[in-house]
Amino acid sequence: MVLRTAYSCCGCYAEAEDITQDVFLYLHEKQMEFNDDEHMKAWLLKVTVNKCKNYKRSFRTSRTGELNDDYQGSYSMDTTDVEVREFLSSLPPKYAAVMYMHYYEEASVEEIAKTLDKNINTVKSLLRRGREKLKIELEEKSPIIQGSARRKV
Repeated sequence: MVLRTAYSCCGCYAEAEDITQDVFLYLHEKQMEFNDDEHMKAWLLKVTVNKCKNYKRSFRTSRTGELNDDYQGSYSMDTTDVEVREFLSSLPPKYAAVMYMHYYEEASVEEIAKTLDKNINTVKSLLRRGREKLKIELEEKSPIIQGSARRKV
């Protein structure tokens, strides 16, 4: 779950692995006590999203090019999953994180709001705007969607 979230947010498998490792090292160092598994899941997701934000703002990503992400490790994905994740990673992190948590982790709006310390209405707005941005991206890059969108109009 942490690896998928990190990959969804940063779009680079190698960086997602590093972020995942950092998250679990942080968990080990903090030696936190959780109320239940859901509390731990929410904490892990929040730390993962924050580490991804830090990665996006880091000197390495702002001053250097992207890594070549040919290596996928043992994490298998089918082609449509890869395409959707690429579109998600092209979105700004605030939209990608919320959409990933909602659609891939099947978290409710309330759970996402609690995890990210955001207002419920803010999460709803981020989901709506993220869907709009994703729709625009998909329409621009996918001829199949362009054809079906023309037929509906």
